[in-house]
Amino acid sequence: MTATIGRRERKKAQTRQALADAAIKLFTERGYDNVGVREVAEAADVSLSTLFKHFPRKESLVFDLDADIEADLVAAVRDRPAGQSVIHGLRDYLMRTRTARNDDPGIVAFHQLVDSTPALREYAHQMLLRHESALAAAIAEATGVPEGDLAAAGLAHFALETAKVASTRQDPASAFRELFDLLENGWGR
Repeated sequence: MTATIGRRERKKAQTRQALADAAIKLFTERGYDNVGVREVAEAADVSLSTLFKHFPRKESLVFDLDADIEADLVAAVRDRPAGQSVIHGLRDYLMRTRTARNDDPGIVAFHQLVDSTPALREYAHQMLLRHESALAAAIAEATGVPEGDLAAAGLAHFALETAKVASTRQDPASAFRELFDLLENGWGR
């Protein structure tokens, strides 16, 4: 029985990956707005209903690592180096993941696709904000305050919002540092 479940899960993962790969390939070649979900399903050799079982919206085809992002955000708080504050752990994680550019042509094409498509930029922003509750819970746990604490919720929200603000600046890394300095030290210095 275990082998059957394992094979089924493996096939689901392969189908999901084939869909994500086909979507990125088509979107980067022809533009997000010029490709329909039916074309993505055909390129991955699956039915349209199978596509929607794995990806509820067209935008989600581009961001197939949503669950991994939430786990990484929580890990940035829980697994930060000894002596590092929660706020610095979040800053370092967001700077590393949101400002890193790569020489890999596929990664460059992905960033260009997202940056040039308003629907994808907004989806990426909303995707980050969906993880706010899990991040707030991790912050509360790490700082010893009760779950639902206003300060933990506020830090989670504002830390995630820094990604949107920093991405609009010429030097996103400097913007992250400045914004997190503001979060840490406040307006009144």
